[in-house]
Amino acid sequence: MLVCGGVGPEAARRAAEAVISMFSPELVCSVGFAGALDSKLNVGDVIRPEYVINAGDGSRIALGSGKGILVSFGSVANAQQKSKLRQSYGAQAVDMEAAAVVRSAEAHGTAFVAIKVISDAVNFEFPSMEQFVDANGRFSEGRFAWFAALRPWRWTQVLELARNSRRAARALCSSLRSAELEIFVSR
Repeated sequence: MLVCGGVGPEAARRAAEAVISMFSPELVCSVGFAGALDSKLNVGDVIRPEYVINAGDGSRIALGSGKGILVSFGSVANAQQKSKLRQSYGAQAVDMEAAAVVRSAEAHGTAFVAIKVISDAVNFEFPSMEQFVDANGRFSEGRFAWFAALRPWRWTQVLELARNSRRAARALCSSLRSAELEIFVSR
């Protein structure tokens, strides 16, 4: 079963709770984009962390398999925040949702894995995105397009964001095609 929960921890938590209560899955996967905190990670690299850390409260959850650390942060991290997250937690990547999903899975005794693809490099500076995400975690592409259209000095950055997102999505889809069996074998 695939559920698109939306952007951010609250949307991810709601989606995880709904899936777990309705379908009682054996395994919940948090799949999506992450930002690189480690300069060795490039756009399109797929990671499966061994630990997820919630930057909001510092809690750390061991997943039992995987490699490295993913830290979940409450908003899209800029380059300066990425540097601080790397220093504070020793994490290789940052997302917004995995900690919320693993908390739901853990509360219900459900196995959990995270599969993330790097969509932005360590030094990539995002335009502020929070204003384009509603309370339900939906991203307003139309509002963002108007925002970007009226700011030509951001066009290069927005085009790079689009290219990176496409490349990351293709890499994630390719990885997921071969990951299903691997996930169940390694649990």
